[in-house]
Amino acid sequence: MTTASLHGGKWVPRSPTSVDASSMTRRAMKKNVVLYPSLGVGHLTPMVELAKLFLQHGVAVTVAIPEPPVKAPDFSATVARVAASNPSVAFHVLQAPPQRSGPTTSSEDTPKHHVIQIFDHLGAMNAPLRDFLSSHLSAVDAFVVDMFCVDALDVAAKLKLPAYIFYASAAGDLAVFLNIPSVRANMNMSLEEFRGSVLSVPGAPPFKASELPEILKDTDEAAKPVLRTLQRMPESNGILVNTFESLETRAVRALSDGLCVPDRATPPVYCIGPLVSGGGGENEQNECLRWLDAQPDRSVVFLAFGSLGTFPTKQLEEIAIGLEKSGQRFLWVMRSPRSPDQNVDEPLPEPDLDVLIPDGFLERTKGRGLVIKSWAPQVDVLRHRATGAFVTHCGWNSTLEGIMSGLPLLCWPLYAEQRMNKVFIVEEIKVGVEMRGYDEEMVTAEEVESKVRWVMESEGGRALSERALVVKDRAAQALKEGGSSHAAFVEFLKI
Repeated sequence: MTTASLHGGKWVPRSPTSVDASSMTRRAMKKNVVLYPSLGVGHLTPMVELAKLFLQHGVAVTVAIPEPPVKAPDFSATVARVAASNPSVAFHVLQAPPQRSGPTTSSEDTPKHHVIQIFDHLGAMNAPLRDFLSSHLSAVDAFVVDMFCVDALDVAAKLKLPAYIFYASAAGDLAVFLNIPSVRANMNMSLEEFRGSVLSVPGAPPFKASELPEILKDTDEAAKPVLRTLQRMPESNGILVNTFESLETRAVRALSDGLCVPDRATPPVYCIGPLVSGGGGENEQNECLRWLDAQPDRSVVFLAFGSLGTFPTKQLEEIAIGLEKSGQRFLWVMRSPRSPDQNVDEPLPEPDLDVLIPDGFLERTKGRGLVIKSWAPQVDVLRHRATGAFVTHCGWNSTLEGIMSGLPLLCWPLYAEQRMNKVFIVEEIKVGVEMRGYDEEMVTAEEVESKVRWVMESEGGRALSERALVVKDRAAQALKEGGSSHAAFVEFLKI
């Protein structure tokens, strides 16, 4: 592979000095892999962490990034930032083919569901992906795709390239989702009855079907590509999962024993996590970190809900009232509400705190609370000595970051697989507690107040914190040489 930097989606050689040094390093490496993330930062981030793991084991890495259907400035900026932060990884943007007329409408001339649009776009990206892999085939030993990019397995099959899936969420989710196509196919009840039922599948505790992602509880067209994706996962040569064995013992055992795919063999499953960002760098002078420096150890509740997590104004008011009444120190990352008809890809304006939170809130909580607009260096905040608990949307990246920081989790799932993650965090891993009301109209101020006080002041909260520190130590052990995740990745590299 030619050593290059990214510029406008093309390969551009680095300076002679950089090329010479990097080329020598790459010649010393025995294997080369291409990683293929899905759309969005939430999928690119864990894939970059996987790239770092390959590098640690002497494997050269190229990340082939699919261009989104609508290329916003944020996309180019994100790729450039990630590439600059990881100079040992080669990045290449696969340019999307020209859109055909009417790409967002169905045969009935009604707008396509956004999920269908995503899968249609990923399917169209197979052509530029094939061209890219073909031009580098002699230097590629393996191909690793995101869990939503299973149609790319067809490209790998045509090129006779070993292909693996990187499942960036929980092993428990994987165990459930591999079962779901069979559950849905054999369902002998109405959809309404299904939504109200309790499911029992290998690898998971009994859970309410309402905890499944919304799309898997529907029968419309949008469910079809998702179910097809889940059905195709076993076609891969293996599945890499961003977890570690002792974190999800039940799920890992069920996957290893082949209990989650009723009608065919399960490919090898390798638990290689937790893979999370190390933080640090240019964030050291961030305002919120300086504020945390002045707070007592493990005294601050951190609230953050991911890059897509937003609330209506009324819910923001309830959070504010609950935090104020709790009397606890807090650091809250607030995002502007998203209107119902607003595309999730559209950037949000900075939140207007004067409009979104109660009058006088900032003055009354000054000194013990801080509201940050839109973004904070989450990993650095979580690992700061002053942070004592994490109110989270239960996205798996955030969950692992909280676990690696040894923090108890207050679980407030919002969408996708986050409700399932909540089940595993609370019932299996036992490092979190549920914020009641998340699946109803509102998490009340009273619930926010009581749960924040409970986790910071009660005996139960202290026990949860102690359990979180134990799990943190287990995570660190799994990654060390000889640990379960290190051994699993070494075993994977033998194939």
